[in-house]
Amino acid sequence: MDENRERGARDLQQIDELSNLGERERPISPDRLLSAVANEHRRAILNSLTSASEKTLTHDALVDRVADRVENENAERTSDEHRQRVRIALHHTHLPKLEELRIIDYETETRLVQFVGGELEQDLLTLVKPYDANE
Repeated sequence: MDENRERGARDLQQIDELSNLGERERPISPDRLLSAVANEHRRAILNSLTSASEKTLTHDALVDRVADRVENENAERTSDEHRQRVRIALHHTHLPKLEELRIIDYETETRLVQFVGGELEQDLLTLVKPYDANE
């Protein structure tokens, strides 16, 4: 009985040690990672960042690149209106989701967005790229 209690305590200690790892070192679950690349805006963000030098872009440059990659759903909408809608979607939806998953860092003071994902994220982007209609 004491042996089981000691083993359980060791298991809990190992879990605590693992949970104290840096936030970036924790792997992303496959479901969450697939959810991240399921949206064309987020794929455009990640593809833009991974193809940029140092995997970093200013927020405005990222908006321009994503707007160029993502189809304008309403043909009557002007290019400026399309970019504004993309800017809003990135700010309120897509950048926070990718940052929560620890795939990007977004520094609001400097307005720099950086890809911080690993090889798995890059490999997944490579796999889905041929299926993107606008690529």
